[in-house]
Amino acid sequence: MEGWYPPSMADDNSSDLTDFEAGLLEWLCENNFHVEPWSTQNAAKQFYVEEEAIYEAIAALTRKVPQRIQVFYKNGALHIAAD
Repeated sequence: MEGWYPPSMADDNSSDLTDFEAGLLEWLCENNFHVEPWSTQNAAKQFYVEEEAIYEAIAALTRKVPQRIQVFYKNGALHIAAD
C-alpha cells in the first residue's frame, strides 16, 4: 500500500519537539539510563529546571517520538532507553 507506514514511523513527530525536549532526548541517548537507574532529580540539576519540567518533557517525548524512547521499571528502579 503506497504511502502507508507502520504506526511507529507514522507517529514520528520529532519536528514538533521543543528545544528542551530535543536536548533532553539527545542527553538521554548519550547516557546509559537503560542500564543505570534514572534520577529525575539529577536530570533536573543537569538542565537547571524543576523536576516537574523533566516529567512533562519525558511524557511529551513518549507521545511525540514513541519509537525513540522507552520508559520501564526494572530491579526496583525506573530506566529510560532512547535512541
